[in-house]
Amino acid sequence: MLYAFELLPIFIICSVFLVWPTLAKYQENDSVTLWVNKAGPYVNPQETYSYYSLPYCRPADGDHKRGGLGEVLGGNDLIDSRIDIKFKSDVEKRSICKLKLDASKIEQFKYAIDNSYWFEFFMDDLPLWGFVGEVYPDRVGDNKHVVYTHKMIQIQYNRDQIISINLTQEITKPLEEGRVLDMTYSVRWFPTNISYDQRFNIYLNFYFFENEIHWFSILNSIMMVIFLTGLVSMILMRTLRNDYAKYARENDDMETLKRDVIEESGWKLVHGDVFRPPQNLALLSAVVGTGAQLATLVLLVIISAYFGKMYMRRGAVITTFIVCYALTSFISGYVSGGLYSRNAGENWIKSMVLTASLFPFSCFGIGLILNTIATYYGSIAAIPLGTIVVVFVIWAFISLPLSLLGTVVGRNWSGTPNNPCRVKNIPRPIPEKKWYLRPSVISLVGGLLPFASIFIEMYFVFSSLWTYMVHYYVYGFMLLVFIVLIIVTVCVTIVGTYYLLNAENYHWQWTSFFSAASTSLYVYLYAIYYYHAKTRMSGLFQTSFYFGYTLMFCLGVGILCGAVGYLGSNLFVRRIFRNIKCD
Repeated sequence: MLYAFELLPIFIICSVFLVWPTLAKYQENDSVTLWVNKAGPYVNPQETYSYYSLPYCRPADGDHKRGGLGEVLGGNDLIDSRIDIKFKSDVEKRSICKLKLDASKIEQFKYAIDNSYWFEFFMDDLPLWGFVGEVYPDRVGDNKHVVYTHKMIQIQYNRDQIISINLTQEITKPLEEGRVLDMTYSVRWFPTNISYDQRFNIYLNFYFFENEIHWFSILNSIMMVIFLTGLVSMILMRTLRNDYAKYARENDDMETLKRDVIEESGWKLVHGDVFRPPQNLALLSAVVGTGAQLATLVLLVIISAYFGKMYMRRGAVITTFIVCYALTSFISGYVSGGLYSRNAGENWIKSMVLTASLFPFSCFGIGLILNTIATYYGSIAAIPLGTIVVVFVIWAFISLPLSLLGTVVGRNWSGTPNNPCRVKNIPRPIPEKKWYLRPSVISLVGGLLPFASIFIEMYFVFSSLWTYMVHYYVYGFMLLVFIVLIIVTVCVTIVGTYYLLNAENYHWQWTSFFSAASTSLYVYLYAIYYYHAKTRMSGLFQTSFYFGYTLMFCLGVGILCGAVGYLGSNLFVRRIFRNIKCD
């Protein structure tokens, strides 16, 4: 982990420059390209199709804009509209094309209007949104479908740079077979004093993200951390101090020693088994190593997004995530290799392969199912084969070798067993305890407080992911919540591990992992509530994408929290058994 923090500034600088937006400057009468992107039902954000899947006029020579990796994975397909727009040159009213309606086109437009289809344009990397049409009741009470035929584009500029764009749709025409629609547009240019650096502020919902509830949730999480760390410190230090004092007595009389032997119970009795290698050691090493990598990765992405203003560029966060994941694979190999070697693991290649492939291949399996559904629907959310090959090459030629290198270094530098107590040959029998001291119960309860510290932030994150025109930009809040989550997870897992050991159960490794990883279970339950209570999503396409991507997200959260919980409990266990006399 030390190497990750030493390389942190390099990763951040590379990530920021990798996605830094290009600075476009124009001279008067320079051509300004209007890119058409996608269209789809307003209530289903991921169910998107090409803009020209609707029966609009498509230019014969409309070029596709070559996007970055994150842009393609985000389901963007920009096509040059060939609409003539010149910098600082107003257009009163100009025809785009003549569109003759037939039965097929009318059916397509009606379907789009009934399902509240929206569309997205881009100009100078600034988005514009609009709807296809509306439904009006006519005089006899029937619904009448009308389509917008005129687009008014208002553009603000500061010297030689475009600052803001607004799209207003006017002139509605009824859908009648044989009717010829004159699709037109107009352009207005207005000067402004707003600087280029602040041009994206108009798209940021300051009231939504910076309201009192958001601030209160942050304060509440901080108070929870203070209370929980204080409570853990008070309980554990007081209890452990008494245990140490009792265990270290050397000059007691025989009667006191006999009474202590009879009454002695708890974590001290398992000193000969507490460092026994856990079951499925290779899998535990893999998930702990991957979780350490994901924790470092999330920290890198949050800091990069904060300094790089990634909300200003399409796919920037996705690109940064993939690149940083590949570059931080050394960390997963290092942590996994060291853990596997310290526990006398023999098949280190198996551990290395699991570490390098477990999380990405799990995401690939989920993504393959979603991609099949998107391809069946003809959506541009389907990832092209070329992009899949690029992602695989990044994994095979960057992530996998770095993971292998980290495993070798971890085995040699931190793989020497250094347990404070010797492991006995015969495992100690575990006595029956009350139901609330069982590992399964401790694991389920352990995720409640970590989830409680982040569930308000989950609402804002979900709103950004599953709602149109809501850009998440408060990465300072996210960084603070992430730190709170780490601290709460470590504290709660330490408490659970202590009570498990006190119940003379030495299977603490997987229990500590699942105790923290269960946070993801509550996040997924919250996602189910959010789907039913906060959205109007419907259909197989959107439902599968929502729960599929949420499953990926929760898988990452579970592995991350589980690794943090295990590493914290591991330090705690080694600390307390280092201060007793092991037989």
